[in-house]
Amino acid sequence: MLQFDFFQTGHPTMAREIERRFLVRDVRILDGRQGERIVQGYLAKESGSMSTRVRIRGERAYLTLKSPKVGYGRDEFEYAIPVTDAQAMLASHCARRIVRKTRYLVDHAHHVFEVDVFEGHHAGLVVAEVELPHEHTPLKLPAWVGREITHDGRYGNFTLALESARRDGTTSSALRPTHAVGPSAGFPEVPHSM
Repeated sequence: MLQFDFFQTGHPTMAREIERRFLVRDVRILDGRQGERIVQGYLAKESGSMSTRVRIRGERAYLTLKSPKVGYGRDEFEYAIPVTDAQAMLASHCARRIVRKTRYLVDHAHHVFEVDVFEGHHAGLVVAEVELPHEHTPLKLPAWVGREITHDGRYGNFTLALESARRDGTTSSALRPTHAVGPSAGFPEVPHSM
């Protein structure tokens, strides 16, 4: 039997994701910037266990497993997969737990903020996240970010995907809003400065 030891290859088998997330209060920071379209869905997620996400980002696709968050960090395993496989998973295996957004990269004070502008049921929601090398990394916040939502589960992508699935299952297309709204009535402080 052939055995392959990942630890001897010199390639990491997982990464530690340490990030902080914020609502965006002024979306003018995105004026003139080019974004990248992202469609992601959740194949599986049980309370207290890893989530399994499939994502198409531009012309590439990934399968990602993430552990529950502890503090600002969590374990992340990510694998490139064929786009056609990702399309099939999104269409048939995510139970409509799908989020659509456009991501913009914004440099500020030696950090890169990923700014996500959500679509569909979550149009009007704009979130900035920044990955850090460790939990105690000093972070100078730009003036265009608002309240921190790192530990507010209501703004997590999986929660937003569940909300989309629930609304897709109970709302006919004729009744869905076509203008910018927050993700749901229970989500406070959604910016309307678009």
